[in-house]
Amino acid sequence: MSNPQKSLEFYKKALGALGYQLMTEVPKEFTGGKVVAGFGVPPKPDFWISEGTPNHPHVHVAFQAQNRKMVDEFYKAAMAAGGRDNGAPGPRPHYHKDYYGAFVLDPDGHNIEAVCHSPENK
Repeated sequence: MSNPQKSLEFYKKALGALGYQLMTEVPKEFTGGKVVAGFGVPPKPDFWISEGTPNHPHVHVAFQAQNRKMVDEFYKAAMAAGGRDNGAPGPRPHYHKDYYGAFVLDPDGHNIEAVCHSPENK
């Protein structure tokens, strides 16, 4: 992440819609002075970001949502937090018949997705 504060705020808000929280920030004396943070659904982090030059090519990370409403909420929260649209919430039947996803670009241009694999009525 090239701008730690901007990225931390983006991920707090966007992933918050999926039940994720900022769970840990590694002290800078252990990271060579870089911001390193772990997000997750309690009790432990499973998604980590770190300060530095953004990867090229950009990465694509998908987070599973429990239902389609959570995908919609992720998209709204991510856009409100400064994300850029890369695919509004909706069905993606070319992946499979129940695929419902949304795609946003984070502050560094990485493609962040929320996806639900359940039928609409579940």
